[in-house]
Amino acid sequence: MEAGEEPLLLAELKPGRPHQFDWKSSCETWSVAFSPDGSWFAWSQGHCVVKLVPWPLEKQFIPKGFEAKSRSSKSESKGRGSLKEKTLDCGQIVWGLAFSPWPSPPSRKLWARHHPQTPDVSCLILATGLNDGQIKIWEVQTGKQIQVLSGHVQWVYCCSVSPDCSMLCSAAGEKSVFLWSMRSYTLIRKLEGHQSSVVSCDFSPDSALLVTASYDTSVIMWDPYTGERLRSLHHTQLDSAMDDSDVHMSSLRSVCFSPEGLHLATVADDRLLRIWALELKAPVAFAPMTNGLCCTFFPHGGVIATGTRDGHVQFWTAPRVLSSLKHLCRKALRSFLTTYQVLALPIPKKMKEFLTYRTF
Repeated sequence: MEAGEEPLLLAELKPGRPHQFDWKSSCETWSVAFSPDGSWFAWSQGHCVVKLVPWPLEKQFIPKGFEAKSRSSKSESKGRGSLKEKTLDCGQIVWGLAFSPWPSPPSRKLWARHHPQTPDVSCLILATGLNDGQIKIWEVQTGKQIQVLSGHVQWVYCCSVSPDCSMLCSAAGEKSVFLWSMRSYTLIRKLEGHQSSVVSCDFSPDSALLVTASYDTSVIMWDPYTGERLRSLHHTQLDSAMDDSDVHMSSLRSVCFSPEGLHLATVADDRLLRIWALELKAPVAFAPMTNGLCCTFFPHGGVIATGTRDGHVQFWTAPRVLSSLKHLCRKALRSFLTTYQVLALPIPKKMKEFLTYRTF
């Protein structure tokens, strides 16, 4: 998909269970996530279960012509051939999902050194936001629970782990979001600024930005290191004839960053998937989708996955853009420098503002 083109539907996954009307079944797909290396796709399939599906999908799910555009090579696919579908029983309805790398024990590092051709999938963890307000963290390879974060009083709508693995953000239907340390598993700070319940959050690829989406129809961009509110994007109806009584139709359900960090995708109750250009502060592409609840980009680009209220997962084409050299340099630097470290550099003020995303 080129920049400016409308997203096209590529494939769809449907639950293998019949639809049930018992509230405990929770058949909705409230969250979907790709692992950072693109080898796993996580699907909150309902019934308190998370399904882990090896990526790329089997050929029968992928339309002809798309295989050639896939970033994964044949050798990568063979290397991942040993990966099998897994399920995690979380014991509670799963609302949020977030992958993250996890340091391997020394014994695994030694084993990996002697088996360099084997992908090290043991380093992945998966955070699940649950109906009881807890965030459970799992080791993907073994399916073992390794940590529980407690502090929310409502169900955890969404969680996101920063790509540098230092922070976890969680949204639980309050007007604020929690930032947790992934090193000590303790609360760092609360970010407050929305006028209604926050239902989604995501970090930029360089961990320098955090976006949150709320029922108040706005997306706020934060500096997660300082807690500063940087800018807002406002979601409006395409139909100007809508009156104030229909404002709930603009309520946001999900927001996520693109892999290059220059676009956002949002899903709202007005049955549209939107692609936003950060520099324009406006949507640049739309796709119609019914009962959308969540969205996420494939980490290598080209695909957006969305979840729906009927439990289905849909895969859409996503814009592929060429980042400027300036942005690539900023992204590279911010991947290992915090905001405070950038501000301490002996460089001009304007350069510091650019590196800390104060110039959009």
